[in-house]
Amino acid sequence: MHRIQELAADVLAQVENGVTLTAALAHAQQQAGTLTPAEHGALQDLCYGSLRHLARLRFWLRRLVPRPLPEPTVERVLMVAFYQLAYTRAAEYAVVNEAVTLASRLARGGFKGLVNGALRNFLRQREALNLAADKDLEASTNHPRWWIKQLKQAYPQQWQQVVDMDNSHPPMTLRLNRRHVGNAEYLARLAELGMQAESLGEGAVRLSKPVNVRDLPGFSAGHVSVQDWGAQQAAWRLDVQDGQRVLDACAAPGGKSCHLLELADIQLTALDVDAQRLARVQDNLDRLGFSATLLTGDASRPQSWWDGQPFDRILADVPCSATGVVRRHPDIKWLRRPGDFAELARQQATMVDALWPLLASGGKMLYATCSIFPQENRDQLQAFLSRHADATCLNDEQLLPCERHDGFYYALLEKH
Repeated sequence: MHRIQELAADVLAQVENGVTLTAALAHAQQQAGTLTPAEHGALQDLCYGSLRHLARLRFWLRRLVPRPLPEPTVERVLMVAFYQLAYTRAAEYAVVNEAVTLASRLARGGFKGLVNGALRNFLRQREALNLAADKDLEASTNHPRWWIKQLKQAYPQQWQQVVDMDNSHPPMTLRLNRRHVGNAEYLARLAELGMQAESLGEGAVRLSKPVNVRDLPGFSAGHVSVQDWGAQQAAWRLDVQDGQRVLDACAAPGGKSCHLLELADIQLTALDVDAQRLARVQDNLDRLGFSATLLTGDASRPQSWWDGQPFDRILADVPCSATGVVRRHPDIKWLRRPGDFAELARQQATMVDALWPLLASGGKMLYATCSIFPQENRDQLQAFLSRHADATCLNDEQLLPCERHDGFYYALLEKH
């Protein structure tokens, strides 16, 4: 167990230094060498869980160890162990013993008694510690104070629902390739394998329990993909028709591109600034049996890649704060800073202004983010409309995180 505790503590350190959870986990697994499936699962649970509950873990730490330790690594080991004791079924004695041994080794023999005492005090005082944490804004919500302030301003009625969803485990939702299979048929195939699921809407099925994608019937044949139901709305809302020229700007990893191709026989151009991420788009296209034109380029600088032919549809899935997908990426709430939104808004405005001239008259562009804050969404829409007299907003909608989907914003614009 101490091997997994050490790796998890290292991941927390990397995230504190600004590294994404995905990158930090990949680095930890590379450092560890071969991990068994059980170890891999345990490491993921410790990292994701500790970051979901990070503010509460920090609160407990300062209550039990009031003065910051000269060895930050020992503090992270304690927080990982707190998470195990509070939120997992790991044997308490094993968690304590392994954490004491690990901390002592990392601190070259020091802090053995302190770690042992802190963990045993946690077990004795758990109820009182929880009551105290419930009265602290950050510890009770597991979000930064500034984040909660902005959330309350934007959604005075729904902010608590958003917080609860952010701290929950995300559902595993499937997108069915309607060229091959429908909801009723696929639900029957899942039932045959003992997998419970429910239909969310046309082409969307949510599993009761997550499974390995390799166990999904028809996955390798391209009959089904994993995609949140909120993300699936993008392709539906863009209203693609056979024969149209369509641009998916910022296309990687390709889920929305592939969905567009499932819905109509279109000439699709998938653009992304990152060539390595664009390779993932090709992998998805290959699995599903589709073809598209893949271009490496910056969506805000079309002069470097556009052939001059207008597009009938443009999906502008712009860079954003990703504040709508926190339950899938709990590091986001600790990596974001209040000043990020102004810079993101500037990038978003630059991109949509650059893409608008590429749209044919009568064409439609879908502005899309996986954010929940108005600065990136409705505020951005109003600013865009004020700059472009030839643009009309046909509809827009803010989806907040809920049991059925993550948080997204969509605005469908028509050019006249």
